[in-house]
Amino acid sequence: MTDASRVITVATAQYPIDAFASFDDFKAKASRWVHDAVARGAQLLVFPEYGAIELASLLPDDIQDDLEAQLHAMQPLREPFVKVWRELAETHGVTLLAPSLPWQVEDGRFVNRAWLMTPNGSVDYQDKQIMTRFENDEWGISSGEGLKIFDTPVGRLGVLICYDSEFPELARALAEADVDLLLVPSCTDTEAGYYRVRHSCQARAIEQQIAVVHSPTVGEALWSPAVDINVGHAAIYTPCDHGLPANGVLCMSQDATPGWQVARLDLDQIRRLRSHGQVNNYADWSLQPARLNLAIERVTF
Repeated sequence: MTDASRVITVATAQYPIDAFASFDDFKAKASRWVHDAVARGAQLLVFPEYGAIELASLLPDDIQDDLEAQLHAMQPLREPFVKVWRELAETHGVTLLAPSLPWQVEDGRFVNRAWLMTPNGSVDYQDKQIMTRFENDEWGISSGEGLKIFDTPVGRLGVLICYDSEFPELARALAEADVDLLLVPSCTDTEAGYYRVRHSCQARAIEQQIAVVHSPTVGEALWSPAVDINVGHAAIYTPCDHGLPANGVLCMSQDATPGWQVARLDLDQIRRLRSHGQVNNYADWSLQPARLNLAIERVTF
C-alpha cells in the first residue's frame, strides 16, 4: 500500500442470518452484499462472526436442531463457501473478511475460523482465540491457532473475533505488530453481549490509538439453536482525539435494519495520534505494571 493510498473506504456489515433453499441462493446473497458495498466505493469489506451458520439451513431439519451434528454436516460446504467469497473479492478487486464458520482441524476439534480474501485471490484465516461459555460448554468449539497479521492492499490488518476483543493483551499484541486496523466480527444474542463487544472495541481503539471495525449479526434465525437471536449495531470506532469524533464513533447503524455502514478512514491521520495526540495511550502502555505496583496500598479502618 503506497503513501498516496492510505485513505481507504471501509464497509462493515450488519448481517442477517437467512435460510436458503439452495447453495445458489447463498451465492446470490453473497454477491448482492459485495456488489452493494463496492457500489458505495468500499475497498475493505468486513462480515460478522458465525454468519456462515446460515449454510446450516441447507441441512435436514433434524441436523439443524442438533448442535453437534450440525458442525460435522457443515464441513462439506466449507470449501465451496470459501471459494464463493474468494472469487467475489477477486472479481470486485476488494479485500474482504468473510463470515466466520466452524472449521474442523486435523485433530478433530472445531475452531471458529474467519477467512480473509484479497483482490489477487490470496486467502488466509484467523481463528478465534478465547471461547465463550456457550462455545466451550454447549457447542464444542475450541480455541484455534495464534494471532496473525495480514499485509493487504488496504493496509496491515488484525482480526479479533467477538469475545477476543474483550481481552486487551490480544489487541496490544497486534498493535505492537504494527497493524493499521483491527477488525472485530461478532455474533451476540443479547443487548448485554453486544454492549460488551461494543465497549471493548471502543476501549481498544482508545488504548492502542487505532481504528476498530465492528461487524455484527442481526435479527432472528429461530430455526438455528446456535444463532437464533442476533443483536448488534455495525460501527467503526476511532480514538477520541484530534480531527476525529469526540465520542470515538465514526459511523454506527441506528436500528436493526440489515445493511452496510461505510466510512473513509485516514490510516496515517490515526497513526500520527501516537506521537501528536492529546494523550499517549499507546506509548504509555508499558507504564501500567510499575504504576500499579506503586499505587496499590491496603488501608484498614
